[in-house]
Amino acid sequence: MVIAIAIVRMRDLLAVVMLTGIYGLLSACFFVVLDAVDVAFTEASVGAGISGLLMLAAITMTGRKEAPKRHKPFLALFVVLVTGSMLIYGTLDMPYFGTVDAPVHQHVAPRYIHDSMDEVGVPNIVTSVLGSYRAFDTLGEVAVIFTAGIGVLSLLSLPRRRKKIQSEEPTEEQMHERHMVVRIVSKTLIPLILLFALYVQFHGDFGPGGGFQAGVIFAAAIILYTMLFGLDTAKKVFNPALIQLLAAVGLLLYASVGVVSMINGANFLDYNVLAENPIDGQHLGILLIELGVGITVASVMLSIFFNFDGRRQAQAQIQAEKNSSDKKGELDVSRTL
Repeated sequence: MVIAIAIVRMRDLLAVVMLTGIYGLLSACFFVVLDAVDVAFTEASVGAGISGLLMLAAITMTGRKEAPKRHKPFLALFVVLVTGSMLIYGTLDMPYFGTVDAPVHQHVAPRYIHDSMDEVGVPNIVTSVLGSYRAFDTLGEVAVIFTAGIGVLSLLSLPRRRKKIQSEEPTEEQMHERHMVVRIVSKTLIPLILLFALYVQFHGDFGPGGGFQAGVIFAAAIILYTMLFGLDTAKKVFNPALIQLLAAVGLLLYASVGVVSMINGANFLDYNVLAENPIDGQHLGILLIELGVGITVASVMLSIFFNFDGRRQAQAQIQAEKNSSDKKGELDVSRTL
């Protein structure tokens, strides 16, 4: 609560981003205490990891300081209070948290706990719930991520890159080359981060992890590479057009598993018909959809960051050209005088 209040009152956006990361790490710790390790893993990678990187890229375009308020939004405050009161009122009829006789503990949770191993064959119950029992809901989440990525790309449509102008000031590539120690250490860590992402991707059946966490970790490694070696260097290694294509391919792979299930005479995303043994079909289906989730999540995160960073560089280039033209104009005036 203290961190949340500090975030609201802060005017330094960089401090807000750092406090948001701390808030995410504390939330992950709370989830670990509650034995919700999968949720803690997601919160640590998304809430305290990739979200902070994206917000740091955003404030390079918007500025570090929050703009002063020109009016007092009493109407917005009234709407928030009324909406919050209605939400709180709607929860009064719900059973108390952790109540033994709650419906979820009488029917849903026992079914997952006692029958998921026989029906799905995955030791991690969270993966069996998200990947099999609630596979259609997870497909909606992946579609939301894909749609959000398209929306961000539409808003951040990049202007056409101009030819770089010659300047005596240090270029961005030269600035990256100065951090030699960080660059060498990152070259050692980035392969390990990518390897850990693959471990999280394909070990989600047996422990915490899955496509969401693996995609974020994979994207974080490439973003780290971009921040240290520059956007132009990163684009030579990771083609932005291919990354945007992979975002659609991951979602298409997920949906195609459901279509194949229907072609074989079963329901949408019913993996039992994907192999002769239903358990093997469940394993194969979960493996494919988790792979699609990881591909889409990583591609969307990278596309958003590349567009943030590309737009920032385009704005800096336009400003540099403007300054160069102003200096040239001043030089022409001085020569004329």
